[in-house]
Amino acid sequence: MTPEEFRRHGKQVVDWIADYLAGIESHPVLSQVKPGEIRQALPASPPERGEPFESVLSDLGRVLLPGITHWQHPGFFAYFPSNSSGPAVLGDLLSSGLGVQGMLWVTSPACTELETVVVDWLAELIGLPERFRTDAAGGGVIQDSASSACLVALLAALHRASGGRVAAEGIDRRYTVYVTSQTHSSLEKAARIAGLGAAGVRVVDVDPRTLAMDPSHLRRLLAEDVAAGAVPAMVCATVGTTSTTAIDPVPAIGQACREHGVWLHVDAAYAGVAAICPELRWLNDGVAEYADSYATNPHKWLLTAFDCGVLWTGDRAPLVGALSILPEYLRNAATSSGSVVDYRDWQVPLGRRFRALKLWSVIRWYGAEGLREHIRKGVALAAELAEWVGADPGFELHEQHPLGLVCLRPLWPGLDAAAADRATLRLMELLNASGSMYLTHTKIADRVVLRLAVGAAATERRHVEQAWAQIRGEREALAATLP
Repeated sequence: MTPEEFRRHGKQVVDWIADYLAGIESHPVLSQVKPGEIRQALPASPPERGEPFESVLSDLGRVLLPGITHWQHPGFFAYFPSNSSGPAVLGDLLSSGLGVQGMLWVTSPACTELETVVVDWLAELIGLPERFRTDAAGGGVIQDSASSACLVALLAALHRASGGRVAAEGIDRRYTVYVTSQTHSSLEKAARIAGLGAAGVRVVDVDPRTLAMDPSHLRRLLAEDVAAGAVPAMVCATVGTTSTTAIDPVPAIGQACREHGVWLHVDAAYAGVAAICPELRWLNDGVAEYADSYATNPHKWLLTAFDCGVLWTGDRAPLVGALSILPEYLRNAATSSGSVVDYRDWQVPLGRRFRALKLWSVIRWYGAEGLREHIRKGVALAAELAEWVGADPGFELHEQHPLGLVCLRPLWPGLDAAAADRATLRLMELLNASGSMYLTHTKIADRVVLRLAVGAAATERRHVEQAWAQIRGEREALAATLP
């Protein structure tokens, strides 16, 4: 493809995306295709000769679009938001156009140095401590997601806990990681990958009301494990759990970690970016004093297209010590001088994309003011929805955390718990099949509840009103059919 052909087709692609976003409400939020339907509509073998790019765009609309679940749809209330925006898309396009492989400073100095600036900007915006800045002893790095951030933090924690022996000799004794039933599953996966196994993951009790970690139980587990000869390596405190946005008490957890010399990782994948709003800065309580590492995902709620998760550490030495391998073909004068950051040492893969471009584009386009406005809109809409749910006798509202998620349980008079849970799941299936909204579920106290996460960039008050009206109406209609 020549530069002129790229110019012509590139304009077609931008127009296609703009038309898609402008008309996104015309699509069902959740894809309605059956398993295998997309594959069957595509040729079994690749083309022998090249095809016009117009054919690619044609098949995108005809074959692939029906199989898309539309995460940017204003009726998307499932999981957590996966925000995208114009400046993020354009930043990604620039990254692809430059085609940078930024594994080392020398392979593109701008790729590395822009990233150090952007992660420091974000640390300042959300109020992280100075020691997390890249021009201090620690620093930040853009990962693909919080799952990778958890793994990298665990490897750094093991490096510190073992005095470097794990990197040199492998797992030679029992190391333990501490989570709760509400912690993201990526922590257990990280423990498996790191060689600790599921048996190395210790589950701390939660407060039955708030679902937050119980620091007193953590202390007991730490003491028991040390007495049994184990080495506690890392505790993960979550600020905004996936199920309910529960918030672990970081200050109390951090004090227990300090007493035992345990690495404290704070997983704020969803909620962390909300601290850009001064009134939500309390989300960082305890981070400055106790956290060894901290992660949040701009690709969830900060208008930055997936994938863009940021990990910070207060001391980069254990991180680099755990991950740095320098074969001859990567040696260069800049690396040998020790004066540059080589982000290959801050992540699992060697290669890395120029992800900083899209986060840089987003921060510059919206500014702190625009980003705060986006977060505040989601928080306000969720709070209003929670008021409506709390006032309706047909629903039970889970205690509301002041973020963008509302958890609610439809009430089914006359049904036992198991039958009521089946009815709730059936209600969710009906709502999602309608095409106008998409939500997911979780369990609280072993009962099924519906999760409605507000935060898509296109979601306005009318969309939340419509969703609530539909939920109420479908519940009434379903209740009339139940015994």
